[in-house]
Amino acid sequence: MRQGVLLLLSLAVACTLAAVLSAKIKDEAQAWDWIEEYDVKAQEFYYASSLAAWNYNTNLTDHNQNLMIQASLAAAAFDKEASLNASRFDDNAFTNTTLKRLFSKIKDIGTAAMRDPDKLERLSKVNADMENIYSTGKVMIDGKEHSLDPELTKLLASSRNYTKLLIAWVGWRNATGKKMKNLYEEFVTLSNEAISDNGYPDTGDYWRSWYESQTFIQDLEELYKQLSPLYQNLHIYVRRKLKEVYGADKFPSSGHIPAHLLGNMWAQQWNNLLDIMQPYDKESVDVTDAMVEQGYDALRMFNVSEEFFTSLGLIPMPQKFWDHSMLEKPTDGREVVCHASAWDFYNQQDFRIKQCTVVTMDQLITVHHEMGHVEYYLQYKHLPTPFRRGANPGFHEAVGDVLALSVSTPKHLKEIGLLDNVTEDEESDINFLLSMALEKIAFLPFGYLMDQWRWSVFSGATPSASYNQKWWELRCKYQGVSPPIQRTEDDFDPGAKFHIPGNTPYIRYFVSFVIQFQFHKALCEEAGQGSVPLHECDIYRSKEAGNKLAQVLSLGSSKPWPDAMEMMTGSRKMNAQPLMDYFQPLTDWLKAENEKAGDKKGWDEKCPDLTRASSTSVSVSTAILLGCLLVIRMTDSEVRMECPWVILFLGLCTLISADSSLIEDEAQAERYAEEYNVLAEVATNENVLASWAYNTDLTPENEQAQVAASLKFSQFQKAASVNASKFDSANFQNQTLKRLFNKIRDVGTSALQDEQKQEQLAQSLARMEGIYSQATVNISGDVMHLEPGLTRLMATSREYDELLNAWKGWRDASGKKMRKTYEEFVSLSNEAIKANGFVDTGAWWKSWYESDEFEKDVEGLWQKVLPFYTSLHQYVRRELKKTYSPENFPTTGHIPAHLLGNMWAQDWTNILSMVEPYDLQSVDVTDEMKKKNYTPLKMFQTAEGFFTSLGLMPMTAEFWNNSMIERPDDGRQVVCHASAWDFFNGSDFRIKMCTDVTMQDLVTVHHEMGHIQYYMQYSDQPMPFREGANPGFHEAIGDVLALSVSTPTHLQQIGLLQNATEDEEYYTNYLMSMALDKIAFLPFGYLIDQWRWSVFKGETTASNYNDKWWQLRCKYQGISPPVQRTENDFDPGAKYHIPANTPYIRYFVSTIIQFQFHKALCAKANQTGPLYKCDIYMSQQAGDLLSDVLRMGSSEPWQDAMQVFTGQTKMDAQPMLDYFEPLIMWLKERNAEAGDQGGWDDSCPGYGRAGFLSASTTLIYSLPFITIWYMCRV
Repeated sequence: MRQGVLLLLSLAVACTLAAVLSAKIKDEAQAWDWIEEYDVKAQEFYYASSLAAWNYNTNLTDHNQNLMIQASLAAAAFDKEASLNASRFDDNAFTNTTLKRLFSKIKDIGTAAMRDPDKLERLSKVNADMENIYSTGKVMIDGKEHSLDPELTKLLASSRNYTKLLIAWVGWRNATGKKMKNLYEEFVTLSNEAISDNGYPDTGDYWRSWYESQTFIQDLEELYKQLSPLYQNLHIYVRRKLKEVYGADKFPSSGHIPAHLLGNMWAQQWNNLLDIMQPYDKESVDVTDAMVEQGYDALRMFNVSEEFFTSLGLIPMPQKFWDHSMLEKPTDGREVVCHASAWDFYNQQDFRIKQCTVVTMDQLITVHHEMGHVEYYLQYKHLPTPFRRGANPGFHEAVGDVLALSVSTPKHLKEIGLLDNVTEDEESDINFLLSMALEKIAFLPFGYLMDQWRWSVFSGATPSASYNQKWWELRCKYQGVSPPIQRTEDDFDPGAKFHIPGNTPYIRYFVSFVIQFQFHKALCEEAGQGSVPLHECDIYRSKEAGNKLAQVLSLGSSKPWPDAMEMMTGSRKMNAQPLMDYFQPLTDWLKAENEKAGDKKGWDEKCPDLTRASSTSVSVSTAILLGCLLVIRMTDSEVRMECPWVILFLGLCTLISADSSLIEDEAQAERYAEEYNVLAEVATNENVLASWAYNTDLTPENEQAQVAASLKFSQFQKAASVNASKFDSANFQNQTLKRLFNKIRDVGTSALQDEQKQEQLAQSLARMEGIYSQATVNISGDVMHLEPGLTRLMATSREYDELLNAWKGWRDASGKKMRKTYEEFVSLSNEAIKANGFVDTGAWWKSWYESDEFEKDVEGLWQKVLPFYTSLHQYVRRELKKTYSPENFPTTGHIPAHLLGNMWAQDWTNILSMVEPYDLQSVDVTDEMKKKNYTPLKMFQTAEGFFTSLGLMPMTAEFWNNSMIERPDDGRQVVCHASAWDFFNGSDFRIKMCTDVTMQDLVTVHHEMGHIQYYMQYSDQPMPFREGANPGFHEAIGDVLALSVSTPTHLQQIGLLQNATEDEEYYTNYLMSMALDKIAFLPFGYLIDQWRWSVFKGETTASNYNDKWWQLRCKYQGISPPVQRTENDFDPGAKYHIPANTPYIRYFVSTIIQFQFHKALCAKANQTGPLYKCDIYMSQQAGDLLSDVLRMGSSEPWQDAMQVFTGQTKMDAQPMLDYFEPLIMWLKERNAEAGDQGGWDDSCPGYGRAGFLSASTTLIYSLPFITIWYMCRV
């Protein structure tokens, strides 16, 4: 700073004697000499200050911030000394008005006038800190940190998910404005003090002085009133269209639009809504897609912009511009200020733009805007430094925009190859004008109110205690937008807009948006297009227009802005009429459309009361809770502990009811349900994200995070249940609302009151899942995971002992290690479920089927298919004996469990080659898939193609980006068990699967994608209804399509089966392959939860877990353990669904009802042949029926969904038996011919009460070891 003062000593030499004589210098020649010397020094200081600011803005480090502050202080010291020295001259006596104007500007130094240097330094630091908070703000969404640019900006522009937009909107304000409120209050005090030292009453008054008009405020108000009717008509139209997208219930009755729905973080411009708003179905005037298709990048966008300027004969960008500008967000990890800005380095050579450019039309316009600033800099660079500014700040903002008015015309876009066809008719004009209005007209009230707020703050009319209240008063009054959730004085929403922490005056933009149309009209006339409607004018390549523009720009601020305005337009005033003329066709059209819709209401001046003050008031707590949810994402553990969900959400109870009486008002209940839905989406999304992270990367850290997320989610559910209980839902007339509340109250294990036990429960599940997923078996030196290694071995090996080693090894590595944990889990789960009002966990699971007869119904279904399964078992056992020899099979009729091609003998498709009836081309197309180079991706694309052929929804972009469809090769341990995931945000759905290229996995892909289709179809339902009609429905959807996919007809159609002879023998083979999948599974699907229900009920104690398991398997499946099993083992835990605690009866139900569904869909597709030949591929009619059922979710009892689907309300095994009728008859005949005895004993072979193998069986299994012992002795 001392150097700054010393540099000015030479400027003061001529003044010293005059000061001594107490006389001011009147010599204008001397004054010009002083100006010349001042200008040299000013350029040096301003260059140094600008360079330091640039370095900080493009690399946000503490070091760079400190350098910027010091350079800023040096420049301020220079300004102060220059002002002092300029005051030695008697500039009032100067006759040269330019010289007088120069001295006036040099003396007007803004905050640099601050007398206290420490306070001036603090002011600089506060400004820098606020800008840093803004520029480094992040919001966690879907497990990823989102910066404002480009992630949040893109999300606000493209998402139509109400909740995700709300999370982004609130999250950004929490991450920025909320953190700087105290700093801003300090800034206001310091800035006002500095400005008062400069002779102004407050900072707002200083800013307004730049417009050199005593009537500036009144002039602005008149302009706004003139433009208000056009804005109001646009607002009415946009609001109506948005209601069609989001539902009228999301909009307050006050007429306001929720601020997060307008395609922009600040609702300042609405052009990102064009896809919703465009009235006529013509080629879009938003050419973003064309830009992307043509390979536009940031550099090309800037080249296109420069070419427009040079086509007018204006100055091209200098080489240093291209060398030093930051045109894209850096990829080297630097934090930068992404907000687009143009920079003059005051050395007449260096001009730059800083922009994190994204390839969109909106950004192309921004590029022209910023380059307009640079063109202005270039045009006035010859002027003395004080004149290197716009005629007024609005002029500077208007230059690039006035050219963009030409650039945006369909005619111009076609000329530069971004539009193929330009149809010149009224509808095309309205489309274009509406796109422009969404940018220009929508902005006007925001541009007007920003500084209305700041002027009020600076003047003291708005104290810090009501910053946010005043902000929303203005936004509700002028913009007709309202906050989507309650805002308080703990928030500081103005700070979420760059220009507040950046301390950039904003009224310039309002001025700019008015005068750019005045400029446009004048330049169009200069270009000889005065007779063309203003909205069609394109001044591209008009040197005449360029010359006029250059003349005005080259003035800088050397003349009062009315002189520059007069030079450009012939008028000395700002005038909104050219803007009104430009949009007149749209104005007329909007009025007519709104009248036609009977929609003429504007909005109330006051914001809607989001507290809904009455006996019920949930929005306040909703706001607090949502804020807390976001805090939980962003802050450290200490802050998290201060904001637990349960405390905040339980606060609803106080607000909901002041006494003990239940709330009967269903309208209030609906409001509660709406807000619960928003919060539930956030809470569930966070929980699922943590679970996904653990399942796809099994680390202790991720396990801990999953447990923590699970506990938070349990707290949320518990609190929601308590609040729902405050309503008298039992007496609601609205049955859907009653059903909603019943589901909200039913929180499962989250009902556990003891938080320590809740944590133990979550940890036990995570621990078991970790054991299962990380288990490996050493097979002949090859360490194998379950998938794909052991699964592939069990499917393909025909070596008895190798299969035995894998079978036993897997159970030793998984189930055996989790037995005690499972015992602990059962106890905790039951305790939790009892707190939820059920006798045990099994009873809770069964309640999902909404039938007192469920167990009886399931038993009846099993008895109906048992004869078919018995015949299949008899045939398969006989065929297996041909491979493994009869002595390996017990005399009880059981099949050893390791010989059926699957680790759990749950389906037998992998032994098809051993049991296929006829030696024909195989219906297992695995080999053909490999020949055709199928990959997991191709398998998923094939499955998607089937769904979309029915008119069902394609997978989302997030699905393809985020799914894990192969086992990672980066060393991560993962849960390979195939599963589908709903992240409850309307767009993020994923599958996790270690896919192997086999036909069986192709069927599994369809199964999992069926879940995804269900998720997508019911994603618009309230959260409690986002589940299958019953759990079996969810499992059946993909499988019912797989019944078509598996048909020979379909496999031939997609090129996986060639030259198949479709005769009786062939279809017997095909039906056998299907039976090995579907029928073989039934007893396994039935018995797993028979075992768990018995365990949960207490009938099966921990001391006989394994004995009961094998009793059921031997009885129902007719399979037996190949080696001795004891209570040291825990074989149920070797099946994923046990440690993962996934109920299993759903799969039995699914296997039955998928044939009911198949029959109904085949009928809809007009397929009249046998069910097993039906392929519904490409049937839109079948797809429509399926979609109708899926969209229901669980909003109705499953019996109603079944009625819609099949015309009956019960589960029925007959369609399955009809499907397999030819095979049933064939098996009966073959088994009769073979003459072997069918069936098996209910008891396991050789098992006594203690569960040990008999001596004879033990001898059989001991023979290999006796032989080895004997050989060793020899």
